[in-house]
Amino acid sequence: MDHLNLGRSGLRVSRACLGTMNFGTEYGLAASDEAEAGRIIDAFLDAGGNFIDTADLYHRGETEEIVGRALKGRREWVVLATKGAMPVGPEGRGLSRRHLTRALDASLRRLGTDYIDLYQCHQWDPVTPIEETMATLDGFVRAGKVRYLGCSNFTATQLVESQWAAARVGGTPFVSLQPQYSLVQRVIEADILPACERHGIGTIAYGALGGGVLTGRYRHGEDPDPDSRMGRLLGLSLPGANRWAGSLLNDRNLGIAEELVKVAAELDAEPAAVALAWVARRPGVTSILLGPRSVAQLRGNLAAFELDLPDEAMSRLDEISHQDTGPMDGSFFHLVPR
Repeated sequence: MDHLNLGRSGLRVSRACLGTMNFGTEYGLAASDEAEAGRIIDAFLDAGGNFIDTADLYHRGETEEIVGRALKGRREWVVLATKGAMPVGPEGRGLSRRHLTRALDASLRRLGTDYIDLYQCHQWDPVTPIEETMATLDGFVRAGKVRYLGCSNFTATQLVESQWAAARVGGTPFVSLQPQYSLVQRVIEADILPACERHGIGTIAYGALGGGVLTGRYRHGEDPDPDSRMGRLLGLSLPGANRWAGSLLNDRNLGIAEELVKVAAELDAEPAAVALAWVARRPGVTSILLGPRSVAQLRGNLAAFELDLPDEAMSRLDEISHQDTGPMDGSFFHLVPR
């Protein structure tokens, strides 16, 4: 597997990043148990991947514990990333010095490590001054608890403000951003990707399968299979779950998925692999987050990095998906209780 520098840094990461949001049983969403999560991690590392991403929010900390145990004895061979800012218990949320310090220490304990390769702000905090956040993060780097800094779900303006704030406090800037990016969500092309390029920030694209819409499992006029991801979300009582699933299963997205299925059939490939290969070929993308629930899903996703997507196929997919200019409303994180 190819490896690239993450942004304007010397950190080398694989083009595929193993996302771990499906590792754990706390949410009861047909996720991977610890045994299967361990097999997925083994298969990912065997395939040449070196980049694993998690977060304190995932399954209320259970995911970090699973990842930490799976990496015991081979921690040094992995670029390990996690995130803080979201609520994991009664201590609140945000990017204040108090919350981030507690969040980082808790993540280190759950992961069973004394340092994080890439520590990321999970979302913007409109209350805490960004100078406080960047100074706090710089303190983590200077203390040796963190090697590099990144963020997730920031707008272009928030990203630039953060870099400027780091410069003002004499601190460490961000080297990466995790934005949502797929054939059904291309908003970042307008200003986020150009801002990343201008400021030397690598991008780790998440949601490249459009919440599962781009796997080819869903069709116009057909109710989702109750056992599918969308079927499970539509059946949940979790606030916002129905709205989020419904926003993805709209006519435009299903039309893109149908064209994707046609392209995949012509290439004798799976729709998911084609969707991932499209993101991998887009300018400015450093790494792509994969979120498998099984080894079989992982291997299907990894096929994207061996797929030579023809220019004609890229053009067709660009044309059918180019009209997305609205706000990024497909984020999973509005489901988190506030």
